[in-house]
Amino acid sequence: MIVPFAAGSTTDIMARAISDKLSASLGQQVIVDNRGGASGTIGQQMVATAAPDGYTLMIHSSSHTVSPWTFAKLPFDTQADFAGITPIASLANVMVISPAKGVKSLPDLLAAARAKPGSFNYASAGQGSATHLNAEKFKLAAHIEATNIPFKGSAEAVSEVLGGRVDYYFSPIAPVIGQIKDGQLLALAVGSPKRSAALPDVPTTAEAGVPGSEFNFWIGMMAPAKTPRDIVKKLHDEVAKALASPEVKERFAKLGADPWTMQPEQFDQYIKDEIAANAKLVKAAGLSPQ
Repeated sequence: MIVPFAAGSTTDIMARAISDKLSASLGQQVIVDNRGGASGTIGQQMVATAAPDGYTLMIHSSSHTVSPWTFAKLPFDTQADFAGITPIASLANVMVISPAKGVKSLPDLLAAARAKPGSFNYASAGQGSATHLNAEKFKLAAHIEATNIPFKGSAEAVSEVLGGRVDYYFSPIAPVIGQIKDGQLLALAVGSPKRSAALPDVPTTAEAGVPGSEFNFWIGMMAPAKTPRDIVKKLHDEVAKALASPEVKERFAKLGADPWTMQPEQFDQYIKDEIAANAKLVKAAGLSPQ
């Protein structure tokens, strides 16, 4: 099970949350293999070119639907070379900042950013990642200027925000919920359409004064495109069974993740539609293909 991001990333955490259940139900050891780098495209290529026999899978985030527009040329076709199995979870990204910055709320940050245009920067888990697109959508809706500082994954991004070297980060909740509860990071808002059950007192960016900034961050499972449909269906059913287990539900709740499944054909269509929608967002953000 290829995870195209570093160990400790939210995608990695989600993959490991279901791998034991899948191993038990399939009677086959499921090994999580982190192949990070190049905003996930290294791991994507490994899966796109793997034998379509059901033994090589991918757990990826919604940044899968961004890469066609943030890279000038990819060694695979994001839509044609993959078969959707099912989404696994939808998650809120939470905007975090070091308390040492002296920013107490999202309106405070907006006022500071507008008073000194271009003075703020933000972390992302790579150019074109879901964390990057969430921040760009927020920036466009808020009418502020800020510079993206890309890292290989959430662990590095969080470390730089904790140290105050980067101003803020739209992080998946899982890697930062401990630091938020310990007071090491301040949660200003969540970028999702609704509040997160894991952080019920944290407003959405829309509630905090930036309508139109909502971003849907998801994690899902895919396989090489020519994987037989009976194998795809079996894997879908096994993932759905794992997500329905009390242990996985409890673990997801602690991570601020909502279990989410969809039939393979529906997931393929969802990915197709999101690729088209992200083309507009990338163009509006003025992101140049790498």
